[in-house]
Amino acid sequence: MNASVQTSLKQLRLSGMAQSLDVRLQEAAGNSLTHGEFLELILQDELLVRQDRQRQRRLKAAQFRELKTLEDFDWQFNPSIKKKLVYDLASGRFVREARDCLWLGPPGTGKSHLCQAIGYQAIKMGFVVLYRSIFDVVRDFLEDEAFAGENKVLAKYLKPDLLIVDDMGIKQLPKRSGEYLFEIILRRYETKSTMMTSNRPLEDWGKLLGDVPAATAILDRFLHHAEIITITGRSYRLKDRAAKQAEQSKEPTTHDQDKNTGS
Repeated sequence: MNASVQTSLKQLRLSGMAQSLDVRLQEAAGNSLTHGEFLELILQDELLVRQDRQRQRRLKAAQFRELKTLEDFDWQFNPSIKKKLVYDLASGRFVREARDCLWLGPPGTGKSHLCQAIGYQAIKMGFVVLYRSIFDVVRDFLEDEAFAGENKVLAKYLKPDLLIVDDMGIKQLPKRSGEYLFEIILRRYETKSTMMTSNRPLEDWGKLLGDVPAATAILDRFLHHAEIITITGRSYRLKDRAAKQAEQSKEPTTHDQDKNTGS
């Protein structure tokens, strides 16, 4: 490729073409491609690069705690989790239909992993996703009020196609938390999808929010079109800790090593 073509591609911001053009030119010459076939190939190269960049931007904007995938999930450990239902959610259909989803279950049973994995699948399909813990949500709104923001935080929570609110129920929330969460749920109701996780039963939400009427109003709207998934079973984190402790117990101590070497 001559320097003039390279410069033009850079000016036009066609980096996908710039990266593959030499290879495609050789391919065209070696396989006697028509002009149309060659043009189709380099356009596909450019589109793939742009799609990958857009996916990376959306992944960064999602603010996942960790990048989790369905392939990484240990389905054998907790057979109570319905794999077919999880993969149905991962298909993105519920996002397209603006339906919601609530995960209920004890800590450590995989709720956060599965939510983030479903969110990652949604990003790969082109959806805008935002992941926040309930504490992040409340903190964002408190800071918005403190600095007299002009509903910038609310706009942030209304924009995503899929909003994931994690960790509901770990501890009681600050005053006005119910108002903030209600505003989000109300404005997203039947227009965008929201997914939440909780390790406490629904009847405890009034105490957690310190506002029984707000909790009732939130659940009334959120559960109207929601898929409710209840997970039971042991904690993955406790399983991993037990496995680590068992492994450590097998390792010879310094005393044992000295004894074996006759020191």
